[in-house]
Amino acid sequence: MRFIFSRNNTETVEKANFVDYIRVFCRSGKGGAGSMHFMRTKFNAQAGPDGGDGGRGGHVILRGNAQLWTLLHLRWHKNLLAEDGENGSGDNCTGRFGKDIIIEVPLGTQARDEETGEVEAEILYDGQEVIWLPGGQGGKGNAFFKSPTNQTPEYAQPGMPGKEGWKIVELKVLADVGLVGFPNAGKSTLLSTITAAKPKVADYAFTTLTPQLGMVAYRDNKSFCIADLPGIIEGAHEGKGLGHRFLRHIERNSVLLFLIPADSADHRKEFEVLVNELEQYNPELLDKQFLLAISKSDMLDDELKAAIAEELPEDVPHVFISSVTNQGLTELKDMLWEALNKPVDSKNTAQPE
Repeated sequence: MRFIFSRNNTETVEKANFVDYIRVFCRSGKGGAGSMHFMRTKFNAQAGPDGGDGGRGGHVILRGNAQLWTLLHLRWHKNLLAEDGENGSGDNCTGRFGKDIIIEVPLGTQARDEETGEVEAEILYDGQEVIWLPGGQGGKGNAFFKSPTNQTPEYAQPGMPGKEGWKIVELKVLADVGLVGFPNAGKSTLLSTITAAKPKVADYAFTTLTPQLGMVAYRDNKSFCIADLPGIIEGAHEGKGLGHRFLRHIERNSVLLFLIPADSADHRKEFEVLVNELEQYNPELLDKQFLLAISKSDMLDDELKAAIAEELPEDVPHVFISSVTNQGLTELKDMLWEALNKPVDSKNTAQPE
């Protein structure tokens, strides 16, 4: 049997392979029970308690892996069950610890409880390990309870239960700069021009269905990461278009670069609509630094540029660019680098009047 992959098939596979949201059932291991045991020797049938402690139940652990970029590998592991600890035994033998489950996830992953929505773990750097669901503590054996007044304790502790529940694992792309704009604003073209990334570029809405990352080479061998995110539309905060799938990735970006095409009917209005969608989704997004780029500016003359500049918000730095002719791209990189290295207390945020 032969498999023939057309361009459409390849795009479908690429889309299916990017998984940034998954629901899993997790359970950490139960602790082993302590042993109630008494030592017996040749000359003393009751030589005293020697029951060992039970072993700890296995943890469920998240570990950051910089080589991963999706949660696809969790799609076939919906039940993540750590091993129970073994019971203690005589001769003060402690039970074996349950085997931990280590879940490797891409950087920028958040784990939260499905019922409460509480964020329980967050992975931000390679090799970071977080005990997401700790295993149950093993019970104490009767040797632990021996005392001068209680020489033969006839009891031991049971192991503590592990934790379990349905959890949400969610990836939020980590990038220094996030590109924000309506579909067909020129975000993918800009990314492919200033980085080595090769996102799909086409003349129809929602060409970009998954986040695309690229490294921008800057002066003196410096660089920063920029993300091309799926296009936003009015009502995205209510789930329209790609809705929340797009907006949650913006939360990780230090700087937001708004792209508005030169042929827009109302540049100021388009910017305000974009900012309003961010505010409705999460008001904290307005605390980020905003920059504004007018794309496709090769079709403008100086007079039109001056007219458009008068429409734009005065407190948001702007630049006219063209990814086709490379117009303004050096200036854009300078603006982005300056914004990324600006002291936190001097960041200027912009909100439409």
